[in-house]
Amino acid sequence: MSLSFYNNDAIHSMVKDYIEQRLKRHGPLHYFYFLLNKRNPKEFLLISNYSDQWVDNYKKNNYQHIDPVIITALNKSSPFAWADSTVVNANANLSKIFGYEEKYGAINGYTFVLHDHNHNLALLSFITPGVKASNTQSMMENKKDKLQMLLIDTLDKFSLCYKEARQVNSSIQASKDVFTKRENEILYWASMGKTYQEIASILGLKTTTIKFHIGNAVKKLGVANAKHAIRIGIELQLIKPLL
Repeated sequence: MSLSFYNNDAIHSMVKDYIEQRLKRHGPLHYFYFLLNKRNPKEFLLISNYSDQWVDNYKKNNYQHIDPVIITALNKSSPFAWADSTVVNANANLSKIFGYEEKYGAINGYTFVLHDHNHNLALLSFITPGVKASNTQSMMENKKDKLQMLLIDTLDKFSLCYKEARQVNSSIQASKDVFTKRENEILYWASMGKTYQEIASILGLKTTTIKFHIGNAVKKLGVANAKHAIRIGIELQLIKPLL
């Protein structure tokens, strides 16, 4: 897996939004999503809605090498409560990593685990400030199936976004301007929320012509549909503002 897989801010932002939209139905939860290259642990990403200071501190100190939660997860395939893990509880590095975190009230946690065919370790962990370990475990056990599925879906989402980005990058390398002037005009108005009929009226074209140019843009980006093309065009700034 390319290093850019772990360092693409646009993709990370999209995945973060995806996770948080899915988590809304489960109530307010502090989470972190972790993806680690098991063959090269220097390559990792951390997405979270927790303290920015904690996340920055984690990355700065490369705590993935000594994190007892990571160490435990490398040898597991099922979810686990931190309170039930001997490695997490007995590890001398726990206070270095999560002791810093305790200043914010986070003591207990629960982690879902996934190992993929690309030698990545994906984790979805939940930190429960001020909640007893037994209550944390009970709460997560009740949501276990749905949260494990969220971890699987998130990794699929991540892989799909990365695939789309690679396809777009290939298109950019082949042509400085990805879209023709007309395609850009239509995509611009579509990105502003205009319907095909409204765009046709604005540009003085037939609706079938609008659909034709949208179809060409979709093919150029190698994506599934117009919605994907517009999203990628916005995220990678391929759609130029109209002067």
